[in-house]
Amino acid sequence: MRTPVMQEETSGCGIASAANILGKIYSEMNVIANGMNIHASDEALWSDTQYVRRMLAYAGVQTSKSETPFVSWESLSDLALLSIKHHQKNGVNFWHWVVFKRVDGQPFVLDSASYLPSNIRHDFEAMQPKWFIEVLNA
Repeated sequence: MRTPVMQEETSGCGIASAANILGKIYSEMNVIANGMNIHASDEALWSDTQYVRRMLAYAGVQTSKSETPFVSWESLSDLALLSIKHHQKNGVNFWHWVVFKRVDGQPFVLDSASYLPSNIRHDFEAMQPKWFIEVLNA
């Protein structure tokens, strides 16, 4: 498995998550995102699911039409975008994007945050996802 993509900007987790799914490096995905008028400096990247959906769709990757409430790690599809670290600011929901993967039955999370000791996470109880978006055909 390749090294997980790290976000290079504070609100670049959506760009990094798309890069992790598409097998691109951050700078390459950032150029694609900027060309789509998606910028990490836009805080809406943390509060609107359409940005990551558009980046994935641009590469031909389909996602579920809606967000599915998180129930358990076992019930997740083999590839999904997860929303963790939910909080509200002025009545607007914000979150941190991560990617859930299951390879050969082994689950893990790719988390682009630079402060983590490892960006491949297995500390599932610490993440507390709110909902997920299934990635259908990556």
